[in-house]
Amino acid sequence: MELNAAPLRKKKTAHSLLSLKRHKLLYLMILPGFLYFVIFKYLPMGGMIIAFQDYQPYLGITGSPWVGLKHFIRLFTEPTFFMLLRNTLILFALNIVVFFPLPIILALMLNEVRNKMFKSAIQTIIYIPHFLSWVIIVSITYVFMNVDGGVLNEIIASFGGQKISFLTSPEWLRIVYIGQIIWKELGWSTIIYLAAITVVDTQLYEAAEMDGAGRLRKTWHVTLPAIRPVIITLLILKIGHTLDLGFEHMYLLINSLNREVGEIFDTYIYTAGLKNGQLSFSTTVGLFKGVVGLVLVMLSNKLAKKVGEDGVY
Repeated sequence: MELNAAPLRKKKTAHSLLSLKRHKLLYLMILPGFLYFVIFKYLPMGGMIIAFQDYQPYLGITGSPWVGLKHFIRLFTEPTFFMLLRNTLILFALNIVVFFPLPIILALMLNEVRNKMFKSAIQTIIYIPHFLSWVIIVSITYVFMNVDGGVLNEIIASFGGQKISFLTSPEWLRIVYIGQIIWKELGWSTIIYLAAITVVDTQLYEAAEMDGAGRLRKTWHVTLPAIRPVIITLLILKIGHTLDLGFEHMYLLINSLNREVGEIFDTYIYTAGLKNGQLSFSTTVGLFKGVVGLVLVMLSNKLAKKVGEDGVY
């Protein structure tokens, strides 16, 4: 068996080298992305070892004393943990329930627009906010919603209403948060769905039309089933970011008055790690987030396969 396997391995190796040489430009195109993930994603994973140490920068990783699960015990026993978990899960639920379906609906609506110039104009307008930083988005929100001189509050006051503290009230923080995400990312998130819709077999639409289906019926029975694998894949990837909502956006929104409902794991890592110098503890929080995300992706992918979908892998 080994004598027969050796020539086969050589043949596969030669075929791989030939394919690499033939498609070298394509492999060269993916090189920047490959290097990005290696340098900024995989190599830093070696630093997770300090989650099990009492890390001191001047001693380094090799000289810092080991403390085992001390930081994990502290994380799970502190009252702050449950506040962080609650706030993070609520905001993630808003992302899934409120934001996630909107790009799908918008893509389906844009697909029904027949005027190409009008469609292109709409797409350009809704794509623009994606290229603005969260600093600009939050600053614009401040101009509109500030109590003193904010446009929205001035309109409310002109109608005899009471001004609302949108930016400092805990009751409004989550609404403002999800509203900003919708404004910034809604248009950009439709790109993948629009691309998936373009490859739907037009014969399916023709067959549905012959059966008397209108636009709504064709959308429901043809377009949505055709892009369902894309929706499932993006949903699985989204679930992997359950505890990873991003630092910059929420950090710009929270203050001393709404911190109780706005503090999440990402902002807590910054506070504990960079402000307070608790590098090992903040690494523990980050490792916990990563493990939870990995487990959720694996479980959701397995569930998707059980119901007949392809999943991510």
